[in-house]
Amino acid sequence: MIEKHLSGTPIHYWIKEKKSAESILFIHAAFADHTSFDEQIKFFAKNYQVITLDLIGHGKSIITHKGDNISKTADYISKLLEIEAINKIHLVGISIGAVLIQDFANKFPDKVASLCCIGGYDINNFDPELQKENSGEQVKMMLKAIISIKWFAKSNKLISAVTTEAQEKFYQMNIRFKKRSFMYLAELTKLVNRFKTTNCNYPVMIGCGKYDNPMAIKAANMWHEREPKCKMIVFENAGHLVNMDTPQEFNENLIRFLTGEL
Repeated sequence: MIEKHLSGTPIHYWIKEKKSAESILFIHAAFADHTSFDEQIKFFAKNYQVITLDLIGHGKSIITHKGDNISKTADYISKLLEIEAINKIHLVGISIGAVLIQDFANKFPDKVASLCCIGGYDINNFDPELQKENSGEQVKMMLKAIISIKWFAKSNKLISAVTTEAQEKFYQMNIRFKKRSFMYLAELTKLVNRFKTTNCNYPVMIGCGKYDNPMAIKAANMWHEREPKCKMIVFENAGHLVNMDTPQEFNENLIRFLTGEL
């Protein structure tokens, strides 16, 4: 993977160049970084041009300027595609990543080849009660982080992953997360329920882990009920971070989705 900095933005990204192939961009969960997709890079780089990035305030994307925040991610991605001369891209998002790729699809639908949203919710139809519950949980986690990043990381790994390997890897990512980076996430709510859902011209896959938190599972089911044409998968033996808990099952289902076999 070649590391690059997206000029004029905080974003660092990595690309496994394969110019003749279709491109796929993976966007990680909050408090993680691009390395959460290590197993996906190995699998998909054989047939796709693979791109990963660190979201603002995460990993190497920590040098910011006035006005930089998470709500600008769609514009960052659009700029990345322009620089890499990519017309359409497959987008895969985990948790907050699923929110951000939907926002990109709202703003740049012609640049989307497909969407795969894991552990997320429909940002154009997010139930107010679930939104309130989600915000409450986020505040609790933020307070833990303010008191102690290690306490926060230990709690977060247990509610986010079920396998020991995934929990430990996610824990290491969490303890590297800077407290000041919480401020970049504050603008996330501005992306919710801003657009009306329209008939999209690209396939959508929705997914969650069997052992994800009940709110995430409920949100995924509500989304699928509204959009029955979307592909819906519940991954066995996985929590919130499906791609880390069950990478083989995730990779196999994602490739089937991308090739129209799902």
